[in-house]
Amino acid sequence: MAILIEGDKAPNFSGIDQNGESLSLDMYKGKKVILYFYPKDNTPGCTDEACNLRDNYQDLLKKGLDVIGVSPDSAASHKKFIEKFDLPFRLISDPEKVILKNYNAWGEKKMYGKSYDGVLRKTYIISENQTIEKIFEKVKTKDHTNQIYQELKI
Repeated sequence: MAILIEGDKAPNFSGIDQNGESLSLDMYKGKKVILYFYPKDNTPGCTDEACNLRDNYQDLLKKGLDVIGVSPDSAASHKKFIEKFDLPFRLISDPEKVILKNYNAWGEKKMYGKSYDGVLRKTYIISENQTIEKIFEKVKTKDHTNQIYQELKI
């Protein structure tokens, strides 16, 4: 797994969304995308992040940014998460962690002195020509949209 940096070509991916429909990065050519990786549906930090993006979704669209979320949860779990919190964007199920690994969002984590493998919360801004414009390694879950706006100066 190559380390991705800003300016790199974004790895293409395909997956299944909450409705069982196929979704790939190629479908977003010509559009700017917020591709965010999160550990688990219905957990506090992940819910905060999703709801912050939800609350600002129409403004994000006006600024030319669409949103795609990715986690290892099942499509059925994503569907419940979307319905519970009225999320307007698509979530990709990545149980095999292929997309997560290609985007360096799966790796070693530490908690209470123990190491384990898990989802590394990250966000990528992918440009219209599908290069990585910005990588957020330290995501502010409750204020992620403003974090994105400040970095992109929009």
